[in-house]
Amino acid sequence: MVFNSLHFLVFFGIVTSAYFLLAHKFRWVLLLIASCYFYMIFKPEYILILGFTILIDYYAGILIENAKGAKRKAFLSLSLLANVGVLAVFKYYFFAGDIFVKFSHLLGSDLHWPTWEIVLPIGLSFHTFQAMSYTIEVYRGNQKAERHFGIYSLYVMFYPQLVAGPIERPQNLIHQFYQKHTIDKARIHSGILQMLQGLFKKVVIADRLAQFVDFTYSDISNQSSFSLLLASIFYSFQIYCDFSGYSDIAIGASKVMGIDLMKNFNAPYLAKSLPDFWRRWHISLSTWFKDYVYFSLGGNRVSIPKWYGNILIVFLLSGIWHGANWNFVIWGILHGILQIVGLQINRIFPSLSVANLQSKFGVLVYQIWTFLLVNFTWVFFRLNHISDIKLFFEGLWHNWQLPFQSNFSLREIGFSCLLIGGLFLVDKGKLKWPAGGFWFKASLAIFVIYLFGVFNAKQFIYFQF
Repeated sequence: MVFNSLHFLVFFGIVTSAYFLLAHKFRWVLLLIASCYFYMIFKPEYILILGFTILIDYYAGILIENAKGAKRKAFLSLSLLANVGVLAVFKYYFFAGDIFVKFSHLLGSDLHWPTWEIVLPIGLSFHTFQAMSYTIEVYRGNQKAERHFGIYSLYVMFYPQLVAGPIERPQNLIHQFYQKHTIDKARIHSGILQMLQGLFKKVVIADRLAQFVDFTYSDISNQSSFSLLLASIFYSFQIYCDFSGYSDIAIGASKVMGIDLMKNFNAPYLAKSLPDFWRRWHISLSTWFKDYVYFSLGGNRVSIPKWYGNILIVFLLSGIWHGANWNFVIWGILHGILQIVGLQINRIFPSLSVANLQSKFGVLVYQIWTFLLVNFTWVFFRLNHISDIKLFFEGLWHNWQLPFQSNFSLREIGFSCLLIGGLFLVDKGKLKWPAGGFWFKASLAIFVIYLFGVFNAKQFIYFQF
């Protein structure tokens, strides 16, 4: 079930109404059943995989809390192994097989990797990481082991953020399922407006830009340099509006019920450096890697070579988390290398550091440069095959003489650019909801979405991860 569908609108209305009509002690049951239904719409049998990891981590949390010494680490290791094992089988099995076969050929062997029919469960990386954060926090003593099996299951399966985040922490979410939430008009109105904002980003901006991007990238060799350049820029805003739009709907839907989810985006294309970009983009994932991987490796409290190595490891893992393909590996490594280059430049030329910016023009230059670097790396993220990436950069360099061809008219391109400009104004806080009450704002938003939306129920990009 996708957020940009009539099915979800009906589902959300029924579940939320029933939530406030039910006695508080039964609400967790409703949300758990609703979350199971929401997930099983995609592929029913994969609820068994989710159930397996929930059982493992529920008992692992209790065992970790009750154990002492080395046993605590052993129980944690078993929990993490189970989670990573499920992720490895369903997400990386064929990727590992490809590496194995190619390596065997290099050694002169002709070994084969057994092939099975495996389909990646939707949102597997998201709820796996959320489950791992629970056992890690119990191990660290920051979270009491949850004894209520239903509440713990709901923590992993809470439907608004089940398939694409934000990736929550147990300290933030579990206690909220115990709290009694009454009807709060201000919260409900705020949540619905945030949902409409997310829907606007998805169906008006992201899905519109997707039409141009998909058309251009489907035939790279015959595209002009200008088409490729424009497609790469449009994709940067497509993926931003697609993913932040999902986050807005998830956060807004939860807010209506009185449950707060963490902020996942903070105007990332206004970042003044790549580290600043990663503090603003997919915040729940970047902080997950920072807290559980980067700091565990020593962070920056080590020698400079090891520090840079830690950065590379984190971004390599981030790339692999996004997908079992070489383009994601390269994308992650590129971000790691660019971070290290930036740190080295700041060490050699401290006057060029972002911290020393003195003028608005200097800030603008750094923002543009950061966006260009991020935009460059998105090419590796979007194109799955190395051959296509090679064709893209060759075309970007050599095909300025080719005529511009597109499925978009100049008017549509201009309108898309206008939407992107408006997005910048919103992120800068200079464009806000018009004055008026909730019903006026909601009606206006629905009218604009209906008028300009692309209603093809296109799946969110991050569902594949």
